[in-house]
Amino acid sequence: MKTILPLLTALLLAPLAVMQAGDAPKVSAAVENDVRLHADGKGWRLDQARITDPKRPRVLLIGDSILNGYLKRATALLDGKAYVDTWVNPYCQSEHFNKLLAEVLTNGPYDVVHFNMGLHGWQEGRIKPGTFEPLTKAYVEVIKTKLPKAKLIWASSTPVTKEKQPAELEPDINPIIIEHNRMAAKVMAEMNVPVNDFYGLLVNKRELARGDRFHWTMPAYELLAKTLAESVLRELDKAKGITP
Repeated sequence: MKTILPLLTALLLAPLAVMQAGDAPKVSAAVENDVRLHADGKGWRLDQARITDPKRPRVLLIGDSILNGYLKRATALLDGKAYVDTWVNPYCQSEHFNKLLAEVLTNGPYDVVHFNMGLHGWQEGRIKPGTFEPLTKAYVEVIKTKLPKAKLIWASSTPVTKEKQPAELEPDINPIIIEHNRMAAKVMAEMNVPVNDFYGLLVNKRELARGDRFHWTMPAYELLAKTLAESVLRELDKAKGITP
């Protein structure tokens, strides 16, 4: 009997342990069919920090392959100040993306959400005409509904340079990026969301571009990481009532 009781206890507790480990919803693996727009790192994924101090703030970073570039540095700058979850994805404005966003946010609550989407929506047909602003607004509304206490920060998309000639801007794609940034910035202004102008930070530093059109060298990513970390800490201070 003494042997049976511990065995029964283990059998009863096993499903509970599995349920706790799998509480966070899983997001299906993303696929990007345009080989030019690769993940440039560990791949498309949702990474979650291991929480040991429940009082420490939590931050969610959302972006594409550019986020992969500056993620390690940004996480280091926030180390000990906030737990950082990361959703690296290849999505652009769509109802499907907004639905996935709602699922990802159930991993919160988060104190700050820093988000960007833009380098995967310039191809014709990916975003239906006339839907960019409404879908972007709906995206922000998802965050505000799911996380009513969270601080939001939007980052504009980075410049697209000519392949192997990074000193020059890509003549076909970059104007679309500029227009998408303009429309997104309009939505953020209407919804009182602060902006990190990543485009403005790098457009005159094209010598830091890698030369594959979309990606950048480490000095550029360090600049983006520093800007992100400063803005996140600023919003966390505001939440605590601390003014600069």
